[in-house]
Amino acid sequence: MRITIKIGNGDDMKVKVFDESHEKDLEDSINEFIEEGHEIVDIKYEVAVGVFSEEQIYCFSALILYR
Repeated sequence: MRITIKIGNGDDMKVKVFDESHEKDLEDSINEFIEEGHEIVDIKYEVAVGVFSEEQIYCFSALILYR
């Protein structure tokens, strides 16, 4: 998912959202994105957990603001 935001000085700011079931997968996805050469402005990180029967289900997500 990508959203383009116009900021005051005319530069385009974009948003990339990552959502993975495992920490390592999220880490790999973010590192691959960074290696593409984007100018990273900020990264927001969140973990959510839910319980289904006796199983814990995790959701690791990150939102990256970049140019």
